[in-house]
Amino acid sequence: MWGSVLNDSEDDTGPVLRTTDVARESGYSVQQVRDLERLGVIPPAARSANGYRSYTPIHVHALRGYRALAEAVGPVNARVTMSAFRSQSIAERVSAIDAAHASLARERAEALRAGQAIMAISGEPEALERDPDRDAMTITELAGALGVRTSTLRFWEQEGLVRPDRVTSLRARRYEVPAIRAARIVVALRNAGTGIPAVRELLVALESFDDADGTARVLRQRLDRIATRSLALVDAGSDLAAVIRLHDGPTRPETIG
Repeated sequence: MWGSVLNDSEDDTGPVLRTTDVARESGYSVQQVRDLERLGVIPPAARSANGYRSYTPIHVHALRGYRALAEAVGPVNARVTMSAFRSQSIAERVSAIDAAHASLARERAEALRAGQAIMAISGEPEALERDPDRDAMTITELAGALGVRTSTLRFWEQEGLVRPDRVTSLRARRYEVPAIRAARIVVALRNAGTGIPAVRELLVALESFDDADGTARVLRQRLDRIATRSLALVDAGSDLAAVIRLHDGPTRPETIG
């Protein structure tokens, strides 16, 4: 579907652009423009008899749209989305962008739910820590209290999320109050749909704070990052719309079933 746009007249596609023109207008380097063309992020350029590339304004739209989309959903997902446009109908292209908006909305909702749980856990009194021997738990006890399997706690330990305070010579794990609290936070985050890398990042950030204000600040920062990504997707709107409308035939119906 990309190919025919490069053979249209100047009136249909705008002025012919050199690689340097596209690089300047898009903010990418000349090599990056060529690399992104090779990856299928932008339509293939027309080639003259002497091998020089010829671009059109649609390539600039595609590059600008890709930049904002990469900030919103990550460069890998953005490359997959833009490359898929080559074989998709207009309805399918629009659906892909709708899915990106929906994914960010879900991520925001998950962050809010997890944040409420973390604030509740972080705001609990520390009185139990005065008697750690009484309040420590074995791995079986902690798993039962959290409603997870002991293998899950071992996996979290491998991932550096929850560390037992003591492993005896019999390899029996002992979880004291801080480790129990960390485990409860991990459960809250995982139940909210947070991935392991994000859980690890949040735990590291939360370790720097012992009060509710610090915890709230970390959670606000996470929501702010999601908002920044959502704004990038909004900014991509007009450029992506120009690329989405690029179609060289009647709109194919979406596959049903």
